[in-house]
Amino acid sequence: MYQGPDPQRKKEPNDTRRVRVTAADLPVHCPLPEMSLWNSHPQVYIPLEKPGDQAECPYCSTWFTLEGEDEAGARAE
Repeated sequence: MYQGPDPQRKKEPNDTRRVRVTAADLPVHCPLPEMSLWNSHPQVYIPLEKPGDQAECPYCSTWFTLEGEDEAGARAE
């Protein structure tokens, strides 16, 4: 689940650059609802399908990682 802004980057409006999400958060889009929208980029959907998938927002370079268990039951990080 979205963990909130990175405390080291408080001066930027969309300051999180790595976001971990779960299957319950799908479909994921950027900017996230918690991000500042007035000066953000257009909303784009992030292609995450299975645990362990990672994708980068083409506008702001935020990386999204889908957490959960893979088909073998191992936890994906």
